[in-house]
Amino acid sequence: MDAKISQFFDSIGSFFSGGDQIPWCDRDIILGCEREVAEAGDSDERKSESIMRLSWALVHSRQPEDVQRGMAMLEASLANTSSPLQQREKLYLLAVGYYRSGDCSRSRQLVEQCLEIAPDWRQAQTLKKTIEDKIAKDGVIGIGITATAVGLIVGGIAAALARKN
Repeated sequence: MDAKISQFFDSIGSFFSGGDQIPWCDRDIILGCEREVAEAGDSDERKSESIMRLSWALVHSRQPEDVQRGMAMLEASLANTSSPLQQREKLYLLAVGYYRSGDCSRSRQLVEQCLEIAPDWRQAQTLKKTIEDKIAKDGVIGIGITATAVGLIVGGIAAALARKN
């Protein structure tokens, strides 16, 4: 019984905290990736790989300015992408960035583009479910806030009418 009660409270906590499975990245990793880009030299392939790792780290950051920077890097490089695998990766990382920025509709569009390229890609499927869960949760919270506001207004009107009589 205690396990069921604990599981119930954990699910409520997860609901309100927005607990998703997308990893976070800290400042030290970002600094290491920036150093790697600077040290990549003239090798286009090495520099490109280093920039992808930096973009990954930035969109997984807890700092909104890092996320925005990573998204800008990915959007700038997306036009020159010829490989479907690279395009898939960049679209996925952009979707993560938009999700982290709170733009779930744009994130969902991008993850659906990923799934057009690779329909069985589990990472993209998981992100899509995470996005849809967040949209549903935000809708439930919005309905709850609206219902509370309507209840308070109706209660206030009822109390005002009761005083008059």
